[in-house]
Amino acid sequence: MHGPRVAIKVDVDTDRGTAVGVPALVDIFRVRNLRATFLFSLGPDHTGRAIRRIFRPGFFRKVRRTRVVGTYGLRTLLNGVLLPGPHIGRRHEVLLRRVASEGHEVGIHCYDHIRWQDGLKGMSKDQVFAEFDKARREFERIFGYPPKTAGAAGWQANAHSLEAYDRSGLRYASDARGTGPFLAHAGGHVFRALQLPTTLPTLDELIGRPEYPEEALAPLYMSLIGQGQSNVLTVHAEIEGMVRSAWFAGLLDRLIERGVRIETLAELAARVRTDQVPVCDLVDGEVPGRSGTLAVQGADLPRMKTATADAAPVPRIP
Repeated sequence: MHGPRVAIKVDVDTDRGTAVGVPALVDIFRVRNLRATFLFSLGPDHTGRAIRRIFRPGFFRKVRRTRVVGTYGLRTLLNGVLLPGPHIGRRHEVLLRRVASEGHEVGIHCYDHIRWQDGLKGMSKDQVFAEFDKARREFERIFGYPPKTAGAAGWQANAHSLEAYDRSGLRYASDARGTGPFLAHAGGHVFRALQLPTTLPTLDELIGRPEYPEEALAPLYMSLIGQGQSNVLTVHAEIEGMVRSAWFAGLLDRLIERGVRIETLAELAARVRTDQVPVCDLVDGEVPGRSGTLAVQGADLPRMKTATADAAPVPRIP
C-alpha cells in the first residue's frame, strides 16, 4: 500500500511574490528533490485595488493576523492605485520558464488577480472568456505550449469560468475547496475539467488565530493528512516563499520524515478516473480564516447527461 501523498500547488499572486517567493520555493524544493505545481498570475499586478475589500466581513481581522504590509511590501500594496501595475508575465518570463525547466508543473492562476478574484461574479460570459483567454495566450507565449491546468484566483469560479476551461482544453483544475476529486456541476452543466480541490487549510487562514499558536501549526497539518485521501495543499509564493519560508521548509522535512510523498496536481490527476469520481455542485461557501465567499465542493449528484459533459469535445479557442 502506498503511503500518504500531498499534492502541493503554489499560487503566485503578485510581482514581488514572483520575483522573490518563487525562486525561494524552487530552492526549497530542489534541496529536497521535490516537484510541485506552480500557478502563475500572468498579467498586471493590481494588488492595491484590493482595498475595495474593506467592506467584507472579516477583512480587517485577516489583515491584522497576516500582517499584510510586512508580507506583501508597501510597493505591492500601491500597485494599480498610486503606482502602475507591473506586467508579471513580461517582466518574469525567463524565471517562469526556469521553474518549468526544473521539472515543476506550471499552469494558470489568472491574468489580473484582483480583477478575477473581486470581479468574476459581476462579469458576463464574454468577459470571463476574454479574461481567461488573455491568461491562456500569455501562458502559451511564455512556455510555447498550451496549459493543461489552472487554479482560480481566490477560489472564485462559476459556470462561465468552467466553460472557459473546457473550451481551452484544460484537463484538470483546482478551483474549489473540498474533500476530494470531482466533476463540477454549475449552471445546469457538468464540466469536463476534473476538479482537484484544496483539501487542507492554507497557512494564512491559520496564522495569528489564538486557537492555532505557531508551535501547533505543523502538528495540525500532520494530523490532517490522511492515507488514501487526495490531499491538496495550497501555498502562496508571498507567504511560504517569503516571510514563512523557514517554517514551510520545516514542514516539508517533517512530511518527508513521516513518509509522505509530495507530488504535483498532474500526478494526482493521473491516478483519478473521471468515470469514478462524484459529480458535485459547485457552490459559494465560507472557509474559516478567509473573508468573503469562495467556490466550495457541494453535495454529490446523480450522474446526468448534459450538453456540456457528453457532447463531442469543444474546440479549443484559437
